[in-house]
Amino acid sequence: MSKVETMKPQLEPGYLVGIDIGGTNLRLALANTAGAIVSRWSTTVAGHRSSEAIVHLIRTGIENLLRQASLPWSALKAVAAGAPGITNVDSGVVIVTSYLLGWRDVPLRNLLETATGVPAAVDNDVNLAALGESRMGAAQDSPDFVFLAIGTGIGAGIITNGKLLRGSSWAAGEIGYMLVPGAPDEPVERGKPGPLEGMIGGEGIRSQWQQLWKSTATSLPHDANATQIFDAALKGDPLAQTILQQTARLLCYALLNVSLVLNCPLFVLGGGVGIHPALLDATQRNLERWSGRTPVQLRPSVLAADAQLRGAICLALETLHARDSQGRMDLPL
Repeated sequence: MSKVETMKPQLEPGYLVGIDIGGTNLRLALANTAGAIVSRWSTTVAGHRSSEAIVHLIRTGIENLLRQASLPWSALKAVAAGAPGITNVDSGVVIVTSYLLGWRDVPLRNLLETATGVPAAVDNDVNLAALGESRMGAAQDSPDFVFLAIGTGIGAGIITNGKLLRGSSWAAGEIGYMLVPGAPDEPVERGKPGPLEGMIGGEGIRSQWQQLWKSTATSLPHDANATQIFDAALKGDPLAQTILQQTARLLCYALLNVSLVLNCPLFVLGGGVGIHPALLDATQRNLERWSGRTPVQLRPSVLAADAQLRGAICLALETLHARDSQGRMDLPL
């Protein structure tokens, strides 16, 4: 009687590209199928707001990445991109982006597949950052956590039972629209900064600073950014400390509200503003006061600015794994 051996499918050798589409910069990374990055490329998107222009830049970036690695185009097997907005992962359509890009109903997956000739996948950029931290970063030991990115704006990526939670209309984690004490409660147009984002996103912090600024109250200039403000708070600047404590208190409210709904034990803070140690420490002190019976753990991002790119590489790898013999993709994430 012959023995039938079931062979585990082997992933074909090749390379993947992870893409991070930001409101100001475009970043790409070329990785092998083990997930190791072998080359990087970035450029500004200033003056390039249309989806067609961005995809053209992506094609140029991929050409540069392959050239750096001395690889032919045929070595490219899949790409994945994160966009700063609500994205329908099933259809590959970016429904709406932040005001920085202003996209509406962009068929980004189809555009990428046409431009590259390989399978593509797209998702919200913060979702991809959460995926990156889950697989390679600060939350590898936790199947349930929330990644919260605070940069120019604010958003969250939610991982439950090891999988991304995207919501019925793909808007899970859009906590920038959360109402908290002191936030404006007027309805917000789709794609515009929400109440919470308008107070503790990077631009919101700058706006709060400018409203309180007096030359006699601080040594910082009127146009200081969030990082400069938090740096000054660490040095004892009284007005900067006021802004820091206000930001930490509102962030604490947001984290506790999300924790109460999801029963989530861990939050990972990322983004250029979110990883600042002054904000992390001040928020942790607020959490210790309010979290009560269910403590909330707070950690800084391990991957920092690489979180989105690492997550995009993970998604590209999953996309490559998910293809069947007809080239159809069923994304498992």
